[in-house]
Amino acid sequence: MAIDKPVGVSSQAADEQRPDDLVGRLKRYLALRGEQDYLGVHQRLDRDTSGLVLMTRRREVNADVAAQFEGRRVVKSYLACVSGWPRGRDRVTLQDGLARGKDGRSHVVSSRSPGAKAAVTQVRCLARRGDRAMLELDLRTGRTHQARAQLAHVGSPIGGDPLYGGARAPRLMLHACALALTHPTSGRRLDLAAAAPAEFAAWLDGGDAGDAIYDDDATLDLALEHAVERRWGLGRSDLYGADRTTTAFRLVNEDGDAMPRLAVDVYGAWLVAQFYGTDGPWADAARKQRVLDRLGALGFDGVYVKVRPKQANLLVDTRRVDIAPPHPARGAAAPEEFSILEEGVPLLVRLGDGLSTGLFLDQRSNRRRVRDLAAGKSFANLFSYTCAFTVCAALGGSSRTVSVDASLAALDRGRANLAHAGVLQSGDHALVVDDVFTWLARVARRGERFDIVALDPPSYSTTRKGRFVADEDYGALAAAALAVLGPGGRLLACTNHRGISASRFRRILFEACRQVGREPTQVKDLPEPADFPAPPGGAGHMKSALVTLAG
Repeated sequence: MAIDKPVGVSSQAADEQRPDDLVGRLKRYLALRGEQDYLGVHQRLDRDTSGLVLMTRRREVNADVAAQFEGRRVVKSYLACVSGWPRGRDRVTLQDGLARGKDGRSHVVSSRSPGAKAAVTQVRCLARRGDRAMLELDLRTGRTHQARAQLAHVGSPIGGDPLYGGARAPRLMLHACALALTHPTSGRRLDLAAAAPAEFAAWLDGGDAGDAIYDDDATLDLALEHAVERRWGLGRSDLYGADRTTTAFRLVNEDGDAMPRLAVDVYGAWLVAQFYGTDGPWADAARKQRVLDRLGALGFDGVYVKVRPKQANLLVDTRRVDIAPPHPARGAAAPEEFSILEEGVPLLVRLGDGLSTGLFLDQRSNRRRVRDLAAGKSFANLFSYTCAFTVCAALGGSSRTVSVDASLAALDRGRANLAHAGVLQSGDHALVVDDVFTWLARVARRGERFDIVALDPPSYSTTRKGRFVADEDYGALAAAALAVLGPGGRLLACTNHRGISASRFRRILFEACRQVGREPTQVKDLPEPADFPAPPGGAGHMKSALVTLAG
């Protein structure tokens, strides 16, 4: 069986609980057809490399096919679009030693270096446009990241490859275009080919589309198609069990999905399109309308719009009709308030009630962590907003929860969330309207301690008691939160302040531990959910860490 693997799909599962990978998809497809689902896997492609993958359907031919791959008798050809390929080098053979580094990259090293493996790639230049070129690569060996590392080493990194310094592109510009081998039963030569993706010719001609991606229906549709493909496991999450069913997630994450200053979120049968700013790509109103038209064609019931100013934190009224219309821009209206599922947890959202919906989707994985840790534990949710973390702690078996927020309206919605999940009356759940710093000081004086504290403040906030700026005040806040943790307690610390890097965030947390005399046994960086990919060569906006104190 030969498959033209889409970009953004893993060859094999990385997440056992939600195996959104090529093998898992194929086995489900075969089962639906009533066929036996045996698949022999003989090769892998990187998640962001598209193209040919060969699998066997019968065990008795595995040894023959495996011997051809291992004996380098299978010819593997790739297409790569690169920048900086020198003129006059129409044909060349790259022969290097490659070794994996601790940074996850493959490095060109001396062939005598420890761990070095020979890597041989034959290169033919097919076309050139200015500084950009399309290359055909015959990989005579099969090392991890072989083509990516070797081309970067000679100064011609593959487009869209942030790991090896590639130029901006809508995707990793690497495609497995051909395989040639001997058929294991007939003995005849078997030639397989997969056409080059449409983005390759477009990038070769004009480079990265940037904002112009919104000027052409076909280009925009292709970008949306890739985004949908990457979220296949979320869109089909009910396949993995009731406690994994998720109906709210991010479909498009700005530059991480090659769509600048646009985010699109799924809430059940509706989409919410978030346009960042009114300048740049959105200075042209026709672009926004084209985006809404293409989103409306995806098959959802309706599409809502949020326009996020550059300084959204300074807005006094986040329900202004010009930035958050109460009615959908396309399709039918959603109920004023309705329930979505997140990892099987029911939560209430509102799509036509200002800029916020009542749920921050980038915290999905962290809420699952709290749920998994909460059994028998006391839990404090600071800056609790509508109490989604609290609902997860309660459903996870927390013995006691306290939710603290300066907004009475937010806590009213939090109480409704707890009631909707069926946990409000069945446990000890306190909702406290207060400034978080004031509440923490009061709890510390009383000697009250918690097993888990979730700390997810806004980057900027103002209450009657004072003003909070994450860039300046997060350390003091983290220290106050650590002071109310019991022995062996855990602090889930988060910030989406773009001016705080992940490394600086770790330093802030270690210094906060030192200030209050608490010894951390671990400060673990936590990744963002897969539906929030970072921009090429950049970092995601959310930084999260789990601090575990000594017991």
